[in-house]
Amino acid sequence: QVQLVESGGGLVQPGGSLRLSCAASGNIFGMTAMSWYRQAPGKQRELVTTITRGGNTAYADSVKGRFTISRDNAKNTAYLQMNSLKFEDTAVYYCTAILPGRSYWGQGTQVTVSS
Repeated sequence: QVQLVESGGGLVQPGGSLRLSCAASGNIFGMTAMSWYRQAPGKQRELVTTITRGGNTAYADSVKGRFTISRDNAKNTAYLQMNSLKFEDTAVYYCTAILPGRSYWGQGTQVTVSS
């Protein structure tokens, strides 16, 4: 089993920044990538960004240039730096760990962008 613990969500004004963290523990041997998804009220869950163990990254068009994913392999932790936040970034953000054959999900952390 793999456990993922997310932190760092909260309330922020438009244009502000937040940094999310996702710490992975348990049987993480072979973990190949970590991703962040988000789900806004009434919308489907969407992939925001992914980072491989080797450091390759990919982003949804909606967050390119504003969000940055990084990871500390020694700590098995992924980070999501979110800058220039917009109202439409409001969502529950979920961290996932990708291993051969399956993925694991965190419990989610709420990000609310509001004035």
